[in-house]
Amino acid sequence: MSGGLELSYPEEVTGTTTQWDSPWLRSQVQHRIDDFLKEQSSTLRNIAVEADAVSDAITEFLAGGKRIRGVLAYWGWRAAGHDHGPEIVDVAAAMEFLQACALIHDDVMDASETRRGKPTVHRVFRGHHETGGWSGPADTFGEATAILLGDLCLTWSDELLLAPDWNVAAYRRGKTIFDLMRTELMIGQYLDILEQARGTGGLTAALRVADYKSGKYSVQRPLQLGASFAEGPEALIEGLGHYGSPLGQAFQLRDDLLGVFGTPDATGKPAGDDLREGKRTALIALTESAITGTDAAFLSSHLGNPDLDAQGVAELRSLITDSGATLRVEQLIAALLDTSLTALNAIDMPADVKAVLGTLANSIAYREA
Repeated sequence: MSGGLELSYPEEVTGTTTQWDSPWLRSQVQHRIDDFLKEQSSTLRNIAVEADAVSDAITEFLAGGKRIRGVLAYWGWRAAGHDHGPEIVDVAAAMEFLQACALIHDDVMDASETRRGKPTVHRVFRGHHETGGWSGPADTFGEATAILLGDLCLTWSDELLLAPDWNVAAYRRGKTIFDLMRTELMIGQYLDILEQARGTGGLTAALRVADYKSGKYSVQRPLQLGASFAEGPEALIEGLGHYGSPLGQAFQLRDDLLGVFGTPDATGKPAGDDLREGKRTALIALTESAITGTDAAFLSSHLGNPDLDAQGVAELRSLITDSGATLRVEQLIAALLDTSLTALNAIDMPADVKAVLGTLANSIAYREA
């Protein structure tokens, strides 16, 4: 759903609806990213003029996105009683560089050709290789370069976190959350490709991947990150965890649905890409547990086929829906959202921030892209 869209949520949370996605914040984060990249581009050019291609690719990649993790870090900061400030903008920008690292690497692992409706980074550099008529495999060059660019974004996320003049205690608390989040993300990614390879984990394994690959990193930890840098009390950090953990799982379950049923205009990726990649999501696990015979054989033979055409995608979508798995995932999302909002109601924080987080929860659980 688009930023700033007003949504209804349970009356017991706040009784109102509130815009959560501040244009001010998105603008400030983008300005910080742009300024930082100008500085880094100068550093890269001093190393080699050929590095201009690296600067250009990262600048282009970071020019878009929903900024959801930076937004959540900001509202974690606000939950601890802080107002607008340059420090939290640096934290939010750091989250965007970490996100860039994750997405660039994820596109390599999934062999994705598009991201946000544009060529993926490894595809861009594959094109440079092909246009230049260079030696060696163009695919290998593109993938190797994308891995390096992802690593560079990861390094720069640390630089941005160090930019503010933190006191030692605040920095240590925030950096501890940041490091844990990165560890969880990397292991979540490993579990994702492991389940794709094994294909035997079922719903429990799929939900574990959803939690660690995306849930904690997309919602729970960014909230705790902002609150930790703001030196919020431990009770607040813990409460935000109870709110953010189920909401993060709902975030990934919605992502699983969009990966199968989303349109290219909304998701920026080809329709049915998760089916071609053979993603072992909760949606697929629930489908497998509900079908037998020819349906099971059809799913097994078509899931993970990189050459799956539009007709094959449509047939798999129908099979998944007819199995009841789509409805079951929607029910899981609704239950997780209810758990998240119940936890939110119990947290001691400013009322206006609680209102925003209530609206934000609905926007995350029922987003359309």
